[in-house]
Amino acid sequence: MTASVTVATGFLRSPSVSKSQNTSFLFTRQRISPKKSSVRPISASASELPENVRSFWKWLGDQGVVSAKSAAEPAVVPEGLGLVARRDIGRNEVVLEIPKRLWISPETAAASKIGALCGGLKPWVSVALFLIREKYDEDSAWRVYLDVLPESTDSTIFWSEEELAELKGTQLLSNTLGAKEYLENEFSKLEQEILKPNKDMFPSGITVDDFMWAFGILRSRAFSRLRGQDLVLIPLADLINHNPEIKTEDYAYEIKGAGLFSRDLLFSLKSPVYVKAGGQVYIQYDVNKSNAELALDYGFVESNPNRNSYTLTIEILESDPFFGDKLDIAETNGMAETGYFDIVEGQSLPAGMLQYIRLVALGGSDAFLLESIFSNTIWGHLELPVSRSNEELICRVVRDACKSALSGFATTIEEDEKLLEEGKLDPRMELAIKVRIGEKKVLQQIDQIFKDRELELDLLEYYQERRLKDLGLVGEQGEIIFWE
Repeated sequence: MTASVTVATGFLRSPSVSKSQNTSFLFTRQRISPKKSSVRPISASASELPENVRSFWKWLGDQGVVSAKSAAEPAVVPEGLGLVARRDIGRNEVVLEIPKRLWISPETAAASKIGALCGGLKPWVSVALFLIREKYDEDSAWRVYLDVLPESTDSTIFWSEEELAELKGTQLLSNTLGAKEYLENEFSKLEQEILKPNKDMFPSGITVDDFMWAFGILRSRAFSRLRGQDLVLIPLADLINHNPEIKTEDYAYEIKGAGLFSRDLLFSLKSPVYVKAGGQVYIQYDVNKSNAELALDYGFVESNPNRNSYTLTIEILESDPFFGDKLDIAETNGMAETGYFDIVEGQSLPAGMLQYIRLVALGGSDAFLLESIFSNTIWGHLELPVSRSNEELICRVVRDACKSALSGFATTIEEDEKLLEEGKLDPRMELAIKVRIGEKKVLQQIDQIFKDRELELDLLEYYQERRLKDLGLVGEQGEIIFWE
């Protein structure tokens, strides 16, 4: 399932979806980056909008959420649906506010007819189950909202096997397959523990595809990191699209009280930039995600090279004779048995990476540094080269891993760039090519860093030389100092 790379001493491998066992990483925001095009807002021509969107807007009006004074409304946009300004909207001005009674969250699932069954479920699984049940209920109170949700997104979890084949060699493919396997396992447990024993509570024929759909909706549309709310669907607000030109996530939305004498909460969405009437309202989904993460979460990538990254996974093997000592040192310094390091195109190596990999590779005549006398100072020593053999080993291991990973791609960067230049590509094919190019560029960058380091091995200053200098036994030029 995973594209594992195990070379040389075997302590460096490619990561799988197991990089984060905390499933809270699964949920952030939504879909596709913008393209220049006209939009068709409700006020411009309601007849051009699908009936389900018009019904949704009316429902929101009946709920007292929108009115003729609302700053924005749904519209058909290149991304599918989006929010369009009905008038000029100032920077940081409130675009809309949605009361808590219209949010869909684990609390909503717990208060529903299936609430008694949700107690032992992961929060996101309970919301997914709620969405599936409501989707199949024609009389659902959430019918008009469910009818505007897409059947799928361009997230790679919805790609066909043929489409996924275009991701051969990428970490995105490994993570996508890992996510799908995880979902299949979660659904299998849900089916055995909840669905089959409570058939009277659910429509017949619920499948793993339904579960994938609910997961995709949550992954692409749920707001997270809200005050006291880790996973929330906000009808209407979840139509907001992403714009890479917006460089900050700050202040785009917040939870606030409905008023001085009210206990109700409001989700308040703000525009981070000025928007002219008729223009689409955007936010920044996440400034820190890589293109591979954007593709898996939302189904789009950006041209920004800072979005191109590759994760090196380095682990202390249990078979290492110094496993316990190395693990103690790693944990003392905020690391663990396995280290994940995201290398970004055009940026230097992540903090702590060289220290960690030097620790993992430590052995032979350098093992004395693992003794307890050095426990308080070893991490500082590892900031600089330990020995020629240690530095040579980490260079060889990393370079071999990069070469192995690059050999897993079916195309070169030049061939992929030519495909992009020729154009006329399916959106998913274009996305796959861009991810391939990005990952290969970062792999080549990593390889070049350690190739350059190999060329400097004879020029580097190592621990023993530094120690002799500290003792005054060696001069600045490496000459031995004698005393009369």
